[in-house]
Amino acid sequence: MITIQENDFSVENEYNSLIKNGDSGAIAIFVGRVRDFPNSKSGFLLQHYAGMTEKVLAHIESAAHSRWQLLETRIIHRVGQLAVNDQIVFVGVSSAHRKQAFAACEFMIDILKTEAPFWKKEGDAWVDAKTEDSKIAERWMTK
Repeated sequence: MITIQENDFSVENEYNSLIKNGDSGAIAIFVGRVRDFPNSKSGFLLQHYAGMTEKVLAHIESAAHSRWQLLETRIIHRVGQLAVNDQIVFVGVSSAHRKQAFAACEFMIDILKTEAPFWKKEGDAWVDAKTEDSKIAERWMTK
């Protein structure tokens, strides 16, 4: 399931949504938050390409399901004005085994960082994509 929203999310509620009866032997989650950088004391503005963003995230989720035996997946990404310490993104995966859950969760956030159409503005400046994120995502293309 994929959600793009302005409102915060509950990690506990999202964790519970990943549990699939007694089959969930492993649940892996990633929560990204706004860090306290010198240039972003007041946080930043995050925008997205509505409609396209959901399609890209659905493709990432589908790719994870095709690579690993997963029970449930969940992606939440916030948009709008975000303050320091706000939660930005939730990626969660449940599977029968931990290695699959860890790998799928890491894959989903790594690809999301480079493929999903989000734009970040700190103060008056739009932030460029990081080369480091692209290099991290590239490793999944060879697997």
